[in-house]
Amino acid sequence: MIIDCHGHYTTEPKDLHDYRKRQVAGVKDPSQMPARGETFKITDDEIRESLEGAQLKLQRARGTDVTIFSPRASGMGHHIGDEKVSLRWSQLCNDLIHRVCALYPQNFIGVCQLPQSPGAPPKNSAGELERCVNELGFVGCNLNPDPSGGYFNAPPLTDKWCCAFYEKMVELDVPAMIHVSGCCNPAQHTTGSYYLNADTMAFMQLILSDLFKDFPTLKLIIPHGGGAVPFHWGRFRGIALNNKRPELDEIMANNIFFDTCVYHQPGIDLLTKVVPIDNILFASEMVGAVKGADPRSGHDFDDTKRYVDGVASLTAEDKRKIFEGNARKVYSRLKVKAAANV
Repeated sequence: MIIDCHGHYTTEPKDLHDYRKRQVAGVKDPSQMPARGETFKITDDEIRESLEGAQLKLQRARGTDVTIFSPRASGMGHHIGDEKVSLRWSQLCNDLIHRVCALYPQNFIGVCQLPQSPGAPPKNSAGELERCVNELGFVGCNLNPDPSGGYFNAPPLTDKWCCAFYEKMVELDVPAMIHVSGCCNPAQHTTGSYYLNADTMAFMQLILSDLFKDFPTLKLIIPHGGGAVPFHWGRFRGIALNNKRPELDEIMANNIFFDTCVYHQPGIDLLTKVVPIDNILFASEMVGAVKGADPRSGHDFDDTKRYVDGVASLTAEDKRKIFEGNARKVYSRLKVKAAANV
């Protein structure tokens, strides 16, 4: 079975975007804010139409079985408005993901957006996480390390103010993908630099901390191949050892995982060569940051299964772990949800 751990609903029906435009406008002009309890009118047929020519088509063409699916990452917009705005927006987006998963239970499994907001402690998002896991059947969440949208002024992921949220994650036995949202800092490109900067920053914070001594079962996925980490593995390893930390593979062990959202063969070759195989999860982020075909190969940039298949050094067991086994280990609630697909 091939489990794609990193998918976003990037082809949402227009009514969702119309609602968000009104909500964003309402931050400055309250008269434009959607009324309390107001939602959008999206039919099941509109959801089907939005997926059949995109994510579902690519699943079938590429031979993947199930995608762990969450709202559009760049659309989370935690820097917009206050906690109330973020909570309402997150609830609506998560409910829409739930509808997708209900329509296509063999193809999609939900992961939730959190109602984070600048200056708000992560523990305030625990209620929405609990709702999504216990009521909607979701198997994880996306945790934003920078709700400011590109100014990195939040405490690090290893700060005590995150601990109450981690306690809820451990209680529910769900992982978090460390994923920023849209960038409002003009010095950074959202998907080209901001995403990778945040991935690299998160890894640096984690390897110099004792977070996993306090939370030994906490599981965090750093997407996009771990940002700059694989290419600079020697730098991070050296910094860790210089600071009397263990070897990187020991620090990562059962707690830190990377995905395969790396869009060329040499990048996947490097990822699988330097990062422990047990810490790599298959992912594509299809219909995401890098759309379209590579003119040199004729294949889509985000067809990452092709790259994993192309790594000559991987054994059949290595590929089984990357494509399925590691995802089942990290997303423990996936064991029941995906059983019908086996």
